[in-house]
Amino acid sequence: MDKTVHTVIDPERCLGCGLCIQVCPSETITMKDKKAVVTGDESLNCGHCQAVCPSQAVTVTSLPPGYPDYQTFKHAQRWMPHGWFDTGELVRLMRSRRSCRNYTPDPVKREMLEDLVKVGITAPSGTNSQKWTFTILPTREAVLDFANRIAEFFHKLNRAAEKAWLRRLLKLVGKPELELYYQEHYQSVCQALAEWKRTGRERLFHGATALIMVGSAPGASCPQEDALLATQNILLAAHAMGLGTCLVGFAVEAMTNDPGIKDFIGIPPEEKVHAVIALGHPNERYLGLAGRRPVTPRYFPGRRTAAGVGDSRVPRQP
Repeated sequence: MDKTVHTVIDPERCLGCGLCIQVCPSETITMKDKKAVVTGDESLNCGHCQAVCPSQAVTVTSLPPGYPDYQTFKHAQRWMPHGWFDTGELVRLMRSRRSCRNYTPDPVKREMLEDLVKVGITAPSGTNSQKWTFTILPTREAVLDFANRIAEFFHKLNRAAEKAWLRRLLKLVGKPELELYYQEHYQSVCQALAEWKRTGRERLFHGATALIMVGSAPGASCPQEDALLATQNILLAAHAMGLGTCLVGFAVEAMTNDPGIKDFIGIPPEEKVHAVIALGHPNERYLGLAGRRPVTPRYFPGRRTAAGVGDSRVPRQP
């Protein structure tokens, strides 16, 4: 990735406090003659130095001032200190967001879709690479065109899965994916495709009127993680904006295995798509919060047992 230094420090404004040096992950800045100066030849261009400076002496010129800005809502341009936001309300938002499979026919405004992308890029990315990509399908017509290409892929996949000899052969050579698909998804996909043809009910995107695809361009240090962190931001923000969302893994699988689908919607072949988000105005309303199965975290090092074997389970209270 590009690590060109774009950090500029105004010596007249610099107070010599050294805060920028403390937060810089690349050691781009050092102290000379009681002033912060740029001495490194690499930078993540993360903007930590600019954000921490009490006298506005530091500028990262590769970061446009005021970006990202939003069209459909406003937010305070001040950093929120640790512990200032209500944790309970944050968790309530997270637990309230549910996968939506019932939408009204109302379109989603393009301004909202563009703001959601800008919310997505506030997520962290490995080495601040920001190599994520976003592709928007803004209308129900575009969603249906895409859905038809996905359906073509699964028609072909089902025909291959129906061949028992092919499933066995692939399994013998260490490729059990087709057998697993046949066991877990073949029947339900057949039923969904038949219903779509017979009644017009599309069960892939469930009537969503827009899609956002989150992907990655080459050069990211952890592209999938970056894309999924941005995706979670979008899911939560969409709920706060009054929209319903649903992640559609079948679409990601189809695009991964059929490059022609990416080409159909204008995604370059070198990009990978990690998430497809269906969006729309929800036609459903819940009264309770989503539950989850209990989880037991693992600790290291675990407590010692009588036999001297480590036990990493959560220790019981005495």
